[in-house]
Amino acid sequence: MSADRFRHAGYDSIKRRGTMQLDMQYVYEIYKEGSFSKAAEKLFISQPALSMAIQKLEKSIGMPLFNRRTRPISLTDAGKIYIQAIEKQRFLEQDTALQLEDIRMLKTGHITIAGTHFLNAYILSDILTGFHQEFPYITIDLQENASGRNLKLLQKQDIDITFSCDPAILPLYAGYPSFSDELILAVPEQHPINATLAPYALSAQDILARKNCREDCPAVPLDAFKEEDFILLTEENNLYHRSMELCHEFSFEPKVILKLSQLVTAYHLSDSGFATSFISDRVVKKADTRLCFYKIDSPHTFRRFYLLIPKQRYISNAVQAFIEYMQDYLSARNA
Repeated sequence: MSADRFRHAGYDSIKRRGTMQLDMQYVYEIYKEGSFSKAAEKLFISQPALSMAIQKLEKSIGMPLFNRRTRPISLTDAGKIYIQAIEKQRFLEQDTALQLEDIRMLKTGHITIAGTHFLNAYILSDILTGFHQEFPYITIDLQENASGRNLKLLQKQDIDITFSCDPAILPLYAGYPSFSDELILAVPEQHPINATLAPYALSAQDILARKNCREDCPAVPLDAFKEEDFILLTEENNLYHRSMELCHEFSFEPKVILKLSQLVTAYHLSDSGFATSFISDRVVKKADTRLCFYKIDSPHTFRRFYLLIPKQRYISNAVQAFIEYMQDYLSARNA
């Protein structure tokens, strides 16, 4: 091959790679947005130009990537394979960038953590404060969503870390034991049932002293509440399923008058007198509440949370430092 032909061949190869990268960007943006028009806006090109580029790509592949008859637009079988290939390439590029960054700057980095409001406000706040003081050059992006949403973000590797106590979820990720809690019943103090169940009632001070975790703490027969109104969390939350398991264990269906996405909101509504709720003992932070609390004798009340990261992915120095710091912090406090 002559020098000129060699140079042209190299140029053509680079050009093809550039076109392929652009095609991938176009396809992925349409997949994310579910619309050619919205994707065109994000890509800063006209919709006809985007449509023409995709048609040209589909012609070269020999089959369509998108089902244009659905709203929002959906992937064909070929499109699903194409998206899987794009995501594999994205993950490889991210891992490579992380490894190079760790070599270049060992003491810096970035972590994206997603938790529920309960986790962020009641568990992670002190941990993140201490971690930042020890590693001031590692930046943190803290997101707040329902637990189901956080797991989807981790599955797509849009975040580095989330948490779960769901045994069915744990085998899908690399997990690190973090903290535990116990589910208890929170009942407005003015409710007449508290007088009947006085021998079982616990104060906020009792919960702060972890009396509910002691074996000699009396547990309320949960079916005493079978005619009472309940606040539950929505179905995408682990606490909803735990609450239903508890009620079914005591042979009744709860009378649910309100469903919420956040545990902390349920706690405050019970504190204001709205209705009874299942809560984590870790949300009780002060003694002056307007609630009576009850221990429940069931294996479903104990929850062990794990820090989760994607399996078989490179763990950056920043993420590794956070895992070690969190485990040391919780171990020192017997959490």
